[in-house]
Amino acid sequence: MRALCLITVKPGKVDSVVEILKKKRKIVKQIMVVAGRADISVLLQGNFDEINNMVIDFKKIKDIVTTETLIEVEVNMGW
Repeated sequence: MRALCLITVKPGKVDSVVEILKKKRKIVKQIMVVAGRADISVLLQGNFDEINNMVIDFKKIKDIVTTETLIEVEVNMGW
């Protein structure tokens, strides 16, 4: 299972949060600084519990303001 976690951080704290996220390598596959409503996008890969626990860990980082997690789903579109 894969998920995309969109993270908003306090102003001026993107670099320090990225460094903290780089240390969480178990299911973190990619970290991207992005433009838009989020500051950082993190690609996670693992089972549901691993993803859930990682997002809970993200919320413990003091400079993170909000997170939004998008879980990949399989949909049969009939094509």
